[in-house]
This record gives sequence, structure tokens and C-alpha cells, in this order.
Amino acid sequence: MPAKPALHAACLAYVQLRLDAARAGMAAAQESSNSETKSSAGDKYETGREMAQQERDRHAAQLHEAQKLLADLQKINPELPSDTVRLGALATTSLGRFYISISAGRLTAADGQEFMAVSPVAPIVAALSGRRAGDEVVFNGKQVRVESVG
Repeated sequence: MPAKPALHAACLAYVQLRLDAARAGMAAAQESSNSETKSSAGDKYETGREMAQQERDRHAAQLHEAQKLLADLQKINPELPSDTVRLGALATTSLGRFYISISAGRLTAADGQEFMAVSPVAPIVAALSGRRAGDEVVFNGKQVRVESVG
């Protein structure tokens, strides 16, 4: 089983990529807006600027989301052990390995092991919340066994 700090680091790397992409997109949209030149066709100029502004706003929203993910991750101490499925826990189940942290999907830790980074409000986490190793629940009509929690 991979160490939680390695999984946490993979989540941080995921968030950092999202932050960088959003900032780069905002800068490119701003540059595009600034480079629009007034021409005799004033409507074309205004349309170009408006499109660039919409693109910048879209990237700003993505930046805000990534910043929220980072804040959520910073609330987790990956060094703390857990004996139940909860925020910050690594749960190995018959469905796979879940790091209860942020909604980032399938990630690969530095040691090459794959896991799912899921939010504490994800349906699978809601079904498993508070469970311990050896417990079983029914999720989407399937029997799910908690093999280990760390």
C-alpha cells in the first residue's frame, strides 16, 4: 500500500497543474485582449475584446476552483493514521484504492501505484463513511468490502 504522503503529494501536483493552466490561460486571454487594435470596423474590435474577456473569466473561474481544491488539501495531514473511512483516510476496497481528499479522479503516486482521489462528499465515500477494515456495504447494488483503512 502506498504511503499517504505520496498520495497527498500526487494530489498537490494535480492541483498545481490546474493552477498553472488557469493562470497561463488568463494571461493569454489578457494578452489577446490587449493586442486587439481599433480598426474602422469598431464592432469587430469590441467583439474580439469581449471574447477575450469571456475567455479570461472562464480561466479565472478555473483558477478559483483550483484554489479551493488547494485549500481543501491543506486541511489534511497525511501523516495522521485513520482507522475509519473519513477525510484524509486511504481506503482499500474491493472496488479499488481511495484517498479521501479532493475530487481529482484517478491519479498515480510517485511509486507508480494508481488510486482514486475522491471528495468526502462523493457517493462512494458517503456509503463507506465511518466503516472499518472488514466492513461491507452495498453500493450501487454491489457488495463492497473495506479491506484496509490507513
